[in-house]
Amino acid sequence: MSVDAGQPAIARIWRGRTPRERADEYEAYNYEVGIKPLIGKALGVQTFREDREHDSEFMTISYWASVHAMSAFTGGDPMQVHHLERDADFLIELPTQVQILRVLKTHGVTGSV
Repeated sequence: MSVDAGQPAIARIWRGRTPRERADEYEAYNYEVGIKPLIGKALGVQTFREDREHDSEFMTISYWASVHAMSAFTGGDPMQVHHLERDADFLIELPTQVQILRVLKTHGVTGSV
């Protein structure tokens, strides 16, 4: 199967949770330190936030043309979690894994992925 360099073939999913009262602060920090470096490197980045009673869960999905492209950005094993400098200050627990999925098809997705 040939891969179009402009089409995502791989999605890398990271999840983390903060106490609800620190969610706004973490969202801003995560964007500045974690998301901005991905912009222009990955084919696209999506961020999600779910606020619950006591915590907020964040999810970042980055899209890549290949595992090789993802590895070049992470500097090694793309399955390795790369914690931001202040993640331990914000997160309830430091994530120990990321999820890597093959992108099979997209249907009706608008906007940038």
